[in-house]
Amino acid sequence: MNDTMRSALERFVATAARANAVAIAEAKLLSGGAIQENWLVRAEISGGPHAGVLDAVVRTDSPSGVAVSHGRAQEFALLKAAFGAGVTVPEPLWLCEDREVIGRPFFVMRRIAGTAAGHVLVKDERLGGDRAKLAERLGAELARIHSIRPPRADLGFMPTHDESPALHSVVRFRAYLDAHHTPHPALEWGLRWLERHAPARGDYALVHGDFRTGNYMVDEHGLTGVLDWEFAHWGDPMEDIGWFCARCWRFGAVAREAGGIGARDDFYRGYESVSGKPLDREQARYWEVMAHMNWAVIAIQQAERHVSGEETSLLLALTGHIVPELEYEILTMTEN
Repeated sequence: MNDTMRSALERFVATAARANAVAIAEAKLLSGGAIQENWLVRAEISGGPHAGVLDAVVRTDSPSGVAVSHGRAQEFALLKAAFGAGVTVPEPLWLCEDREVIGRPFFVMRRIAGTAAGHVLVKDERLGGDRAKLAERLGAELARIHSIRPPRADLGFMPTHDESPALHSVVRFRAYLDAHHTPHPALEWGLRWLERHAPARGDYALVHGDFRTGNYMVDEHGLTGVLDWEFAHWGDPMEDIGWFCARCWRFGAVAREAGGIGARDDFYRGYESVSGKPLDREQARYWEVMAHMNWAVIAIQQAERHVSGEETSLLLALTGHIVPELEYEILTMTEN
């Protein structure tokens, strides 16, 4: 973080926190960031209700992002809604939409401890505590997210749709693939299967949109927070169930069907304990197929950002190479 950005953040936090002065003692850019940048900061606040040392994360846009992802102001609103619903998330503190401050919108949230890296979590049994309890806890957290229902004035930026959420997704993915310069016959097959087997519109709720291992943090005791809300939308709650359990998000631990960290039954039990309703297992399988389709389309979009010259990135380039694996899984799941 350069001196200009540091000074601008100090002035912003001082005003937002109603402090006499703020000094950023440490600032570190966290790894990742294909869609956003995250800065870990330690601020020393003098005076006001937040006086003392504040460990926080400043979250802002990366140089370019996925078109369907929310901006930081919208993500801040989602984080506040989730926090209010009792979901374990980092406490959202302050939002800045004035681009004159650091050049991009950003928000400040309280730092949470732990590890989020999916490839580490599925292998290191010391993290997350009891894995059965972790899977159950994650199911319960997801049910709390789904307790948020439209209409919500604070979430009015998210459109609602009258048609089946499944068919709405099929139409969106087909439109993208039809306009893309490279054909993907296996994905076209999968889209037709998803169209023919689409469930009717049922429950309609806030869907996290990327609820998976890698997007929550744990320490040695258990869950510390659910992260990354930039794909949240109104939709079918089963979408999140399928995404979490999809093989592509198990990070190689395919036998542990709940996110590579536990048993599906434990995850389902936690969800049902909060939602008060049984989960439809057949619909869960449908939404797992949809998860692979969704990730395949996103992977194509990510690779296109690199190939087109929009953003030179090895990470984006490599993401495109997972598409054949996703196509194979879709064909395997839809062979009957």
